[in-house]
Amino acid sequence: MDKEVGYTVIAENDESQWQDQTGAVYHFPKRYLGMLTPGTRVVYYKGRIKDKQYAVKRLSDQPHYFGIATIGQVYQDKSSSKGDHFALIENYQIFKTAVLAKTDAGYYETIPENRQSNYWRDGVRAISQQDYDAIIAAAQFAPVNTPATPRVQPDNETDEESLVSGVEGQMRMKYVPFYERNPKLKEQAKQIHGTTCCICDFNFGEFYGEYGEGFIHIHHLVPISEGEGQEKTVNPATDLVPVCPNCHSIIHRKKNRTLSIAEMKAMIAAQRR
Repeated sequence: MDKEVGYTVIAENDESQWQDQTGAVYHFPKRYLGMLTPGTRVVYYKGRIKDKQYAVKRLSDQPHYFGIATIGQVYQDKSSSKGDHFALIENYQIFKTAVLAKTDAGYYETIPENRQSNYWRDGVRAISQQDYDAIIAAAQFAPVNTPATPRVQPDNETDEESLVSGVEGQMRMKYVPFYERNPKLKEQAKQIHGTTCCICDFNFGEFYGEYGEGFIHIHHLVPISEGEGQEKTVNPATDLVPVCPNCHSIIHRKKNRTLSIAEMKAMIAAQRR
């Protein structure tokens, strides 16, 4: 018998301690693990605006729902001492206009009698399929060609996208279709694997302090140039790894060959003897 699908509202704040990336990663405390399991259908929610500088990034200043998605794989946050987790977000669809949390007829979410005074404190709230369907019915979805992760952008300060092995002249033709999804996958890979180079153990935050925190390149274990021009489903947990720019450059130094992680580690070990 198939597992019953769950329905949940996930709140995303304008300012937060959580490392959320809209449409890519949702970071949350372990008490919500039971509500955010793979396959759970979620509705994105924002509370009332507190700082007007964020108005341009919102669909409304009022409490509202702004998109839907599905929970993918869930991983423990290795940097958290409290057992926090993060979920990979799949099938994100943003609304064209805000669906306000409260209408003249009342709230979309059914609030239990014993939670009337503190219901909205929870960042993750289980809802019924009926409530979920009512929100969806009220929503107008943005065109399908609207970027699914508008706030996840590639790092402009790097030339990371040029580090791809392949025959000159074919590289761009094969690379561009994939890179349209790369920002989301990169953020997911960073959350899963961390930001320490898997080859030389260099960490930008440890070396440069706060300014370097969170910076790293993400390397494709299977070279993009081997995709024969076709889009490929990439699993950030098994197909991507964090590497520093130095190691990444050496991996792809020869355009007709990509060094493996094992070859890179052996090369470094040989120099340290």
